[in-house]
Amino acid sequence: MMNQFMILAVLLPLRMCYTAYSQQESDVFPVTYLNVSKDLDLQRLLVEWDVVKSAHDAELAISFEIQVCRTDEATTVWTEFQNVTLDKLGKPLHWTWDSDIPLECMSHAVRIRSKAKTSKIWSQWSLWESLPGLDTSNRSGPQIFPKEKILAEGSDITLCCIGGKGRTIKEFSVFPAVDVFKHTNSQVRLLTVENLSHDKGSNIHVYCFDEDKRSHEAAFFVGKPPDTPKDFSCQTQDMKRVTCTWRDQETYLYGENSPQYTLSKTSSQKTALCKATCSKQCSCSWNIGQQRIWNVTVTVENPLGKKTATDVFDVDHRLYPTAPFQVWEDCTDTEMTLHWNYENNEIELFCQTEVLQPDGKVELHNSSVADSRRITVRGLQPYTEYTARVRCGAAKHFWRWSAWSHPLTTRTKEGTPSGKLDIWREITPVLGGRNVTLFWKQTPSFQANGKIISYEVTLKKIEDGSQPESISFSSVYNSTRIFIDNHSYRISIMAKNNANVSLPSVLIISRATGTEELKEGQVNGTDDGIFISWEPRSIYNSYIIDWCNFPRLQPCDLQWKRFGPNTSSAVISSAAFVPGVRYKFGIYGSVANRASLLEKKIGYLRELPPFLDPIVRKVDLTYNSVTLSWDSYLTNESDPGFVRGYHVYVSPIQGNCNLKGSKKHILSDESELCKYTIENPEEKRYTVKHLMPNTKYKVVVKAFTGGGETPIVNFRYIDTPYNSNMLYFVFLLVIVPALVAAICHWKMKWVKECCCPVIPSPNKSKVLSFKEFKTDSEKVMKINDCLPDMLAMDSNDEAHKLHPVTWSPLSSTPTEDKIDGHNSSWIYPSENVARDFPPTPTPQTHTCFENFAYSSPLEAESGPYQIPETLEAGKTNQAVVLYQPQCYIDIFHEDTASTTTETGERKNSLKYISQTDTCWLGGRV
Repeated sequence: MMNQFMILAVLLPLRMCYTAYSQQESDVFPVTYLNVSKDLDLQRLLVEWDVVKSAHDAELAISFEIQVCRTDEATTVWTEFQNVTLDKLGKPLHWTWDSDIPLECMSHAVRIRSKAKTSKIWSQWSLWESLPGLDTSNRSGPQIFPKEKILAEGSDITLCCIGGKGRTIKEFSVFPAVDVFKHTNSQVRLLTVENLSHDKGSNIHVYCFDEDKRSHEAAFFVGKPPDTPKDFSCQTQDMKRVTCTWRDQETYLYGENSPQYTLSKTSSQKTALCKATCSKQCSCSWNIGQQRIWNVTVTVENPLGKKTATDVFDVDHRLYPTAPFQVWEDCTDTEMTLHWNYENNEIELFCQTEVLQPDGKVELHNSSVADSRRITVRGLQPYTEYTARVRCGAAKHFWRWSAWSHPLTTRTKEGTPSGKLDIWREITPVLGGRNVTLFWKQTPSFQANGKIISYEVTLKKIEDGSQPESISFSSVYNSTRIFIDNHSYRISIMAKNNANVSLPSVLIISRATGTEELKEGQVNGTDDGIFISWEPRSIYNSYIIDWCNFPRLQPCDLQWKRFGPNTSSAVISSAAFVPGVRYKFGIYGSVANRASLLEKKIGYLRELPPFLDPIVRKVDLTYNSVTLSWDSYLTNESDPGFVRGYHVYVSPIQGNCNLKGSKKHILSDESELCKYTIENPEEKRYTVKHLMPNTKYKVVVKAFTGGGETPIVNFRYIDTPYNSNMLYFVFLLVIVPALVAAICHWKMKWVKECCCPVIPSPNKSKVLSFKEFKTDSEKVMKINDCLPDMLAMDSNDEAHKLHPVTWSPLSSTPTEDKIDGHNSSWIYPSENVARDFPPTPTPQTHTCFENFAYSSPLEAESGPYQIPETLEAGKTNQAVVLYQPQCYIDIFHEDTASTTTETGERKNSLKYISQTDTCWLGGRV
């Protein structure tokens, strides 16, 4: 029992699994039929298939999975799912697929499997149903697919070229060149052109070559599908025939591929009312007969598509009249009446007139009465040309205006001139009076209102009651010259046309008086003209500025401009103003028609550099400076600008310039100059300092205006001299010592004797040549040969020791005295005569002598018998120099000596003092 139970436990689950599997197998419905075909025109695969009949009977909901592959690709190129509910009719199922490449290029295959929605199991795949391409054919040469066709702008296209059997494609290209994607195969080549555009050519040419140089080409036209017709509407002009119009759209397709337009009733489009013709605008017409309500459709189509537009209308509400004709006018000086006709007199119309003004403005005038065929336009200007035209529309059920009639140009009649002439004068004093040149012109506010035939000038002297004088000038003149005396005059000028004369313009010329010459002020130019300002005066009600457009010509074309009383500045502009020309302006104040000159101005539209540079007449050089002197710059009216000053340029020939106080100036050739600016145009002299001696410089003086200066071309070259102070210093240090040395060398002996005299020796003295006596082989001087002038003692003590001194009988015996109360050394004067000293018995005798080759300065100043005084306490700065002859013991009388020792001592004290020794009284220095 146990074994049976176990067997049942195992078999029961197996039975349940088998039952479930069998039931699932019964829910699978494989594809029993599959057929694939192709539509080459549309490049589309057509797939047809079916399943078992039981599925149709059960009306099952089934899902199909469809796959498409190409023979040259290993993977599926397309997979799609289709959900279908079957019916009992048992009809096969269909599916289409558009290929992205021509179907001729490659073989395609399709397979399908199915799955009921109640089942989770897919059926097996059907067998691949293949559709062979031309790549498997036995073609002898290359061929391009698809065939020639019209391509829509903005679309993509893939082309292929199939070579002959066993042949390889070498080149596959497009002209004009576009961005393409190429796929290479041994026998088939693919080429994709994206976003086709007519800008790259209205057609595309494709070329294919194989390895045997056999070729094939194809052409594809690129265009646009037609658009819905724009501005489609229908109307009638005569209530007999309807014309519909619309605007043509560009499709870039021409000839047989151009758009075709057909107009038909909407209810019956197969029956055409007319075929449209298109030039600038498409139109189509047909007879309306008795029908009043119309519903029409216009159809436009080309190979890329088709579009339609519809219009529903009542003919009575679509009246578009013809343009009026036979337009003419009647004019006065301020009015114009237009007349016209139109064709359809049965239709009630009202019309509108367009009048073109001389200033370009357009005015529209509507007729106030329906069906009126004239209109009057008022408020026109006299003797003015106007252009007018007319159009009309239906008075009832207005649809649109007709076309304009042909324009009519006419001129109103002349009228009295309005406004006054603007007049001015130029006064030139002459002998016995003044020449007055009168000028006049038409202002913007002046209206001639006709053709000016003359200008009437009237002169009247104000001081007396004389009759006025009138002069008439032709209209071709705008000025005249008259002579008046020095009295006041009233002058009036009027313009005259065929209708009348204008109001007079009055100008009063005051009595001639001596006027003070006004100084001319300078004014500056701007981008818009020449700016002028003046000081306003409250007494004037207007200001006038006059100038000459061509100041260098005669006549100068005098111009003037008026300004209000509250104006104090203005910018004067003229097409005749040119740079570099000096213009003169006169500013006048006017009150009660009398003008008075207030200020004078001169200026330039733009200043230019001066024509000439100042001429340097004089150059003064020092070793470190140069002074340049030039002629005054002669200014005149032909100058291209106001001379504002001068520039002095200096630079050494070698090296750059870095002079103190200057600014660097770089020329076009990169050379460097030192620049000095003189802002006074009256200056005629300038000194450049801090130059180097013995250096070559180049200098130039340039005048400058508000427009600058001319380019630097010519220089003047200078050479600074040597430094004279340095030469003097060198002279003192070198030349003078050298000269002194030369002189000294030339007078060596004299210099030696002057500067270094030889001190005489008593032994070599001629006067000491003693033949009688010899002592120690030395010569002994005779007393008679030594004639001293005076004897000076070193001290008073020695002087006392020497007393008495024995002299020759010819001399007086000296005595000891005090001179002037002063103690002094003993001085013994002597005569310049020979003296004899006979031996006189004295206790002691001294002998003195003097060298006459020397002279004391003090002795030269004082007398030979003057006793020098000792230095006083307050006169220590003075030196008293006295020649002191030396005293010797008388060696000729040895018996007078007291002892031998004393004699030797005295003998040893004998000495000779040179004149060059300097002695103070009382001692030797």
